[in-house]
Amino acid sequence: MKELKCPNCGNVFTVDETDYAALLSQVKNDAFEDELNRRIHELEQNRKIQQEAEQARLAAEKAAESVRLQEAQMRRDQQFAQQVQAKQNEIQQKENEISALKARLQSIEAIKKAELDAELAKKDAQLQQRLNDNASEIERLRNAEALAKSEAKIRENGIREEYETRLKLANEQVDYYKDLKTRMSTKMVGETLEQHCSTLFNQMLRPIMPNAYFEKDNDVVEGTKGDFVFRDSFDGQEYVSIMFEMKNENDETATKHKNEDFLKKLDDDRRKKGCEYAVLVSLLEADSELYNGGIVDMSHRFEKMYVIRPQFFIPIITLLVQTSKKTIEYQRQLAVAKEQSVDVTHFEDQLTDFKEKFGRNYNLAKEKFAKAIAEIDKSIQHLQNIKDALVGSENNLRLANDKAEALTIKKLTRGNPTMKAKFEEARKDTNQPEENEQ
Repeated sequence: MKELKCPNCGNVFTVDETDYAALLSQVKNDAFEDELNRRIHELEQNRKIQQEAEQARLAAEKAAESVRLQEAQMRRDQQFAQQVQAKQNEIQQKENEISALKARLQSIEAIKKAELDAELAKKDAQLQQRLNDNASEIERLRNAEALAKSEAKIRENGIREEYETRLKLANEQVDYYKDLKTRMSTKMVGETLEQHCSTLFNQMLRPIMPNAYFEKDNDVVEGTKGDFVFRDSFDGQEYVSIMFEMKNENDETATKHKNEDFLKKLDDDRRKKGCEYAVLVSLLEADSELYNGGIVDMSHRFEKMYVIRPQFFIPIITLLVQTSKKTIEYQRQLAVAKEQSVDVTHFEDQLTDFKEKFGRNYNLAKEKFAKAIAEIDKSIQHLQNIKDALVGSENNLRLANDKAEALTIKKLTRGNPTMKAKFEEARKDTNQPEENEQ
């Protein structure tokens, strides 16, 4: 049980636990509710006061910021106007420089083109003159060639007639050699053939070839040697050389030899002694129609090799001498023709080289000129882009300035009655006229 005292009358009364709890709860709930409502009302009043103060502060800050932005915008507008003017001046300067460069490039191109035309005309004239000179020289060489062919034909006919005369003379000696061979021993046959050829050379060719060399080959090289060596020269230059080998045998000899048995040795002797031709003077194979028919060319077996009967000894020397002399003349003519051809070819090569180098230099100059024009075009385009960017920036600044100028207090406070009231109050205090809505 609990005892409670009334605060008004002072009476004490007793209540049980349940009644006490109910009364306590009632007292707490009413007091708490009253206190809570009072506190909520105070908080609400404080919140409104703070909110109105914050709104007033924000409005003042916004107004001050607006003024500051306007001043900063004016400064930026002035700076931008100065920058735009500077860029326009720079663009005008660049345009003037570009115009000057274009004029200079056009002048240079005209000068180079005139120089190129003059140089080409000069080279064409020189080329035409050289071609005319070469044509005359070629015609002269053709005439000389025709004359040389005619002279060679005449000499060939003379040699053929001389050869036929000597062939007839040699045929008259065949019987003499055949009879002579039957009356000699093997050694005597060979020695007599060598002596006969030596005597024949000294009698018939020595008077017309006083400086010719015709001697026995006594120089043994690697165990072998030939029989005779013939050499002759012209103007100090050897033009013909022949290695001779003389072969003969009795009809009674048990072992019969053939001409081919001696060709390999003769070719070796020719090479060792540095001779151009090799000639086997032979009485072997007396019944052979091949060897009895005249001079036999064995070059298919060995280079520049011939087999003859003794009666063809003088004709073979004469034939080889004349052929070699003609070769010298042809070589000289060929050397002259080659030198002239080399001169023409050298001139043509020089002209081609000049054209190629000139073309290369012209192309390089043309490429550099085109590159310079391209660079100028790029500079113009770059300046144009800068100009477009500046113009675009100016437009944006103009629009921003228009928006700033159109900004008013009424537009800023539209939808915000608290700030509107504050500004109206401030305007009344300063006696400022009311703004018109735009």
